Amino acid sequence: MPTTVTPMIHVPDVDAAAAWYARLGFTVEETASDGLETTWAKLTLGENAVMLNCGGRPAEHDRRDVDLYVGVDDVRAWRDRLPDGTEIIKDLYDAYHGMREFIVRDLNGFWVTFGQWIGVEQTA
Repeated sequence: MPTTVTPMIHVPDVDAAAAWYARLGFTVEETASDGLETTWAKLTLGENAVMLNCGGRPAEHDRRDVDLYVGVDDVRAWRDRLPDGTEIIKDLYDAYHGMREFIVRDLNGFWVTFGQWIGVEQTA
């Protein structure tokens, strides 16, 4: 029996959030509306999905309770193709756990980390 876990992020504006993630390379697969506004969207990246739901608030603090972590094959290529104006929290760095990463903040304050295994695990 297949099992999946799909994060759902509650955002103030589903259309704006979906457009932001689409500029990063996500595909908007499905949306739902209440007749006035888009209330839900499902986005995919490769075989993975994330859902956006209306009713959320932007982050007021440095970090949220949940961040997205996107594993990629070429982290430098992902970094190089960031849309203009993307807020970079931490640019390319080698993390202690063997990943090369960079972190951006989405339009609602969520952190999105992109990481690539570089095969060098360090001990603390």
